[in-house]
Amino acid sequence: MNPGSGGTAPRAWYPDSDAGRLSLNGRWRFRLSPGAATRDESFARPGFDASGWATVAVPGHWVLQGTGGAPAYTNVVYPFPVDPPRVPAENPTGDHLRSFDLPAGWSGDGEVLLRFDGVESCARVWLNGQELGDFKGSRLPHEFAVGGLLRPEGNVLAVRVHQWSSGSYLEDQDQWWLPGIFRDVTLLERPPGAPRDFFVHAGYDHRDGSGTLRVECEGAEGRVLVPELGIDVAAGETVTVAVEPWTAETPRLYDGELVTSGERIGLRVGFRSVVVEDGLVRVNGRRVLFRGVNRHEFHPETGRTVDTATMRRDLVLMKQHNINAVRTSHYPPHPAFLDLCDELGLWVIDECDLETHGFGGLEWRGNPVDDERWTPALLDRAARMVERDKNHASVIIWSLGNECGTGRGLSAMAEWIRGRDPERLVHYEGDLSCRDVDLYSRMYPTHAEVELIGRRAEEPLADPEADARRRAMPFLMCEYAHAMGNGPGGLGEYQRLFERYARCQGGFVWEWIDHGIAHPEHGFAYGGDFGEELHDGNFVCDGLLFPDRTPSPGLIEYKKVVEPVRIEPLTGPGSVRITNGYDFAGSAHLDFEWSHEVDGVPVGSGTLAVPELAPGASAEVRLPMDGAGVWTVRAVLARDTSWGECGHVVAWGQAEAGAAVPPAAAVGARPERGEGLITLGPGVFDAVTGAPVRLGAVPLEGLRLDVWRAPTDNDNGAAWQPDEQYGLRWRESGLHRMRHRVDAVEAGEDALVVRTRVAPAGGGLGLRTAYRWTADGERLGLTVSVIPEGEWRVPLPRLGVRFGLPAPYGAARWFGGGPGEAYPDTRAASVLGQWGMSVDEMQTPYVRPQENGARADVRWAELTDGGGAGVRIEGGAPFWFTARRWTSEQLDAAGHAPELRAGGSVWVNLDHAVQGIGSHSCGPGVLPEYRLDARPAEFSFVFSPLG
Repeated sequence: MNPGSGGTAPRAWYPDSDAGRLSLNGRWRFRLSPGAATRDESFARPGFDASGWATVAVPGHWVLQGTGGAPAYTNVVYPFPVDPPRVPAENPTGDHLRSFDLPAGWSGDGEVLLRFDGVESCARVWLNGQELGDFKGSRLPHEFAVGGLLRPEGNVLAVRVHQWSSGSYLEDQDQWWLPGIFRDVTLLERPPGAPRDFFVHAGYDHRDGSGTLRVECEGAEGRVLVPELGIDVAAGETVTVAVEPWTAETPRLYDGELVTSGERIGLRVGFRSVVVEDGLVRVNGRRVLFRGVNRHEFHPETGRTVDTATMRRDLVLMKQHNINAVRTSHYPPHPAFLDLCDELGLWVIDECDLETHGFGGLEWRGNPVDDERWTPALLDRAARMVERDKNHASVIIWSLGNECGTGRGLSAMAEWIRGRDPERLVHYEGDLSCRDVDLYSRMYPTHAEVELIGRRAEEPLADPEADARRRAMPFLMCEYAHAMGNGPGGLGEYQRLFERYARCQGGFVWEWIDHGIAHPEHGFAYGGDFGEELHDGNFVCDGLLFPDRTPSPGLIEYKKVVEPVRIEPLTGPGSVRITNGYDFAGSAHLDFEWSHEVDGVPVGSGTLAVPELAPGASAEVRLPMDGAGVWTVRAVLARDTSWGECGHVVAWGQAEAGAAVPPAAAVGARPERGEGLITLGPGVFDAVTGAPVRLGAVPLEGLRLDVWRAPTDNDNGAAWQPDEQYGLRWRESGLHRMRHRVDAVEAGEDALVVRTRVAPAGGGLGLRTAYRWTADGERLGLTVSVIPEGEWRVPLPRLGVRFGLPAPYGAARWFGGGPGEAYPDTRAASVLGQWGMSVDEMQTPYVRPQENGARADVRWAELTDGGGAGVRIEGGAPFWFTARRWTSEQLDAAGHAPELRAGGSVWVNLDHAVQGIGSHSCGPGVLPEYRLDARPAEFSFVFSPLG
């Protein structure tokens, strides 16, 4: 339970100093032992010969470097017996050795600190044979004073790292267990006269535009210089000047210095204030709307060791996708990440390295946060977070931790944080009474519940005083819209609630990136792929980025849903309404462009004159041309920024003038019977089954009704709402093994009608289906009529037809939504236009294969070979179009992407309707308006041979 011994008090992290600094990152000697007691401590003594040891990279995790052990993934349960504070004897232990010389010029005066920025989960440290102490708190900094032990050359640093410790009970986050020294190790010179610590207070008064600066300097006399503002004052003195404030939209930083007799420290000062006022979170006097994500630190090859370039890449991607806030789930990130948040502009909820979720399954018996023996460890973690990160303008909320139940330890943490830093807010989701916090936070509430909360009409608490206090608070969803696999659905409906109710101040999508570990066989591995005794499968792959940091369709959708400028068509022709949804920024940094297409073909484009709009302001803008077709208006960056180039699209909107025109009916030809075949226009059919076998010169395979899709993670859903585990219910109903009985093949005067019944074994459910084929000589028409039979208690996955084409017909072109996939509740980002790509490019590479790749609102689609020969399909109404080189059944059977093998066919789905997606892998299911209930339906297509 003891958080450690021998270390110094926590303090601020800062990279900009003229004091000496020596990185001890690099190759270290390494030895792995199976248990904590299986080796003595002789390796730490001077002269120990480690030449026969392996080496590992520090920072890094030994389980990702081929030196023994393996990653393990659990979401909630502890991967060891729950017997706090004890851990198993089978406790993998890594001994690390590093030799180093001091840089020339280090004076030897003053003090030197040895700093560890992150070690999982417990470490003992020796320098030149002298034990310095031990520490826990994996994602937090720890320092030791070592000046008296150093020599100019031949220093030996020894670190013993245990995978498990009492601290592991406080670190039960939803993530891989990855032991090792995974963040930087640094030697820091502290000259005489250098400060021990400092605290930058930089407030902003929105009423008069003034900033107030005071820099506390501990352990030294100093002066604070901010040349741009003409500030030159003694540390500790308060000065008020006119400033431009810092916000996530306008991240204005002023360069300064804290100068003492022993050290010059660079400062980047952002002036801002954060309060709860009138039941709202206000920054610089304005209500803010969090368009956020939760972010674990992750890299598919190096785990939680993430370099600065990758951090910047993440933040640039966030900014480019209109994300303005990060919750550092569920621990403080590498401190350099917060420097980048200051620079690029993101609101940050900085979360303590604390989660005890595994006690929930024990009804919270023995929960450390309600056991006073653990309180010193909890306070230590709170202090290390706050002291390290207190000088960041981007950090506006401290979070006590995640999924820890309730208890006195959390109250003690909140009290300490408020005493140390009353200028920020305190967050914790797990206590619905909100007794220790400044805002009401929830995970995965339904849309209906969010609406009640927005109206301050939520279910009351039993304690009237607590209920009144909570009801007066602002509301935040610290997690929502679980981005696992295909999804999340329902984002737009949440966003409309955030914009309708001031109390609902947005949320943080779970989460930023899939945690798939690069693997030679699986492509990306997830839980169970390393032989874990306990694991939670691919639940670790629930991000808006794929593991290689490619944006998923979910991220493209989120960008559109949260875009800070709304461009909406008006009911009258030829005009759009443009609304500035930024909280602080005007629209001067944007240009507006228009384009006009008819049937997907550009017919005009140009710039659009839009008056400058203040935050919240709207303008009605006339488009420059009239006429049928699709109008698109885009808001783009007017100049380069630190995160996007001039012309980068921030927001867009479309207006369609005139309804989609259905194709002319294909009628007039009559069926002709031949030897075992029926010919109708360009179509040739099997006379016994009525199935088409050829369209012109193009072979067709297996065209028939299809209702099955490879269940998504959200289809399979969460066990606590079994009624919405549609994937399981579909299998129970047999929808993955439908049988097709032909009842009649009727060749009439003007049509070929094939009557069938489509049904699974084992029950009374069925779909009475009729295919009515017509032709006009060059084109082939199909009308499908479907009548459900039996008592359908589960929605359909899809409703349409599927058929196969030979493999060469793998080039797709269509007029409809694109360029990426869309489903009924994930279609906001689908742009109506003419698109083209290969069938291979149409696939979305989810780490666990599942339904993907549908295109929405398709009017026509073509599949061709290299010479342009192929098939054209036109819909009687806009339809959903999917094409892939494997069947839905093969997609369903695959556990990892490399298991999918292209076959001899391209399988095409033309769907009248498809079921929505939802986010039920951890959140709410599919909203009623997006469920595909079984009911009578009729839909049609026209097929034409090409080439």
